Amino acid sequence: MFSKIDVNGEHEAPLYSMLKAAQPGDGETSDIAWNFEKFLVGADGTVLARFGPQVTPEDVREALPALLG
Repeated sequence: MFSKIDVNGEHEAPLYSMLKAAQPGDGETSDIAWNFEKFLVGADGTVLARFGPQVTPEDVREALPALLG
């Protein structure tokens, strides 16, 4: 079972610190603004892309060939 973790702020989980540092996003801050924000991570651990909550899984699927090229 998973427990709730912070994704922003002083107590954010190290995973989210790493993801946001690699892909800061388009806003004034790199904070995660809403649920369903998505990160694409390559097999080697490189953070390849960040997708906002409005991006659908179908949109992500269409972007995969170019990102994983």
